[in-house]
Amino acid sequence: MSSTSTPIVVGLGPIAAAIIAPILGTGFTYIENPTESDLQKAEGAIVRAAFEFNKSVFESMPNLKVIARTGVGTELVDLVLAESLGIPVIITPGSNTTAVAEGVFAHILHLSKRLGPLTKLVANGKWNERTNYPVGDLENQTFGIIGYGRIGVRVAKFAEVFGMKVIAFDPYADVPSEIKVDSLSDLLSSSDVITLHIPLTPETTGIFSAAEFAKLKPGAILVNCSRGPLIDLDQALLALESGKLGGLGLDVFELEPPKHHAIFDHENVLLTPHVMGLSSQATVATYVMAAQGVRDVLTGVKPQALANQKNDKDRSTK
Repeated sequence: MSSTSTPIVVGLGPIAAAIIAPILGTGFTYIENPTESDLQKAEGAIVRAAFEFNKSVFESMPNLKVIARTGVGTELVDLVLAESLGIPVIITPGSNTTAVAEGVFAHILHLSKRLGPLTKLVANGKWNERTNYPVGDLENQTFGIIGYGRIGVRVAKFAEVFGMKVIAFDPYADVPSEIKVDSLSDLLSSSDVITLHIPLTPETTGIFSAAEFAKLKPGAILVNCSRGPLIDLDQALLALESGKLGGLGLDVFELEPPKHHAIFDHENVLLTPHVMGLSSQATVATYVMAAQGVRDVLTGVKPQALANQKNDKDRSTK
């Protein structure tokens, strides 16, 4: 137990006190850069996505009563150990849904409108070569969504604004009948643009490999702002080189930061460092929701979302 008069909550990442402390309120002491002594006393921890909460961290925090993970991915949190210790792990679903959806369309527009190669063309004085890079359209194109959770629903709304025909595949979610397709194969063969919004599981790892790329419409665009291992990059590169895949947008990678892959050098590839969900507003909202969850648990209030109490139909990754 803490020697102070208030429970200690620590940030592991870290997370700025200016955001967290006001949410926790005066009944708590928040420490942005905790020492070993602080960890031993801490009853709550707010953890950023890249922080690995493993056995050694649990052992360093004997008084821990609650963990709040920013976002919903818990791959780096030992949930089995947390469960055995009776420590709830809070997640923050929905806090950055719009930010990720906007990021998806930033990738799509960049790839469809060929902004990367056209920028280089102008900068290098090759104006007369502009017709070598046909600019695509979104209107009247088919937009395929794999995973119809919060973000899938949001990107569907954006696609409709662009005049796109939306279709979606998700065997776990309640997809509206007018946009639902019965199989992944149907979606792949029908879509001009495809976006992934599914969690990483043994079943979804490598869901985009040779067989899936072979089913694509020629020149289709694929965007992954979900989880890196969903896509086999070796097969994606082959699909790009053959023209089967027209463009690839990646905000997530199997290892982060990633090792260089040959696909990174392809002119029809757009790379961002897992930041599409980290817009200014979304970041604050995520931290606020995490702080509220810690406060709730430590004051005896049921938190809004726990990693071990998710609805099986909720396949959102953010």
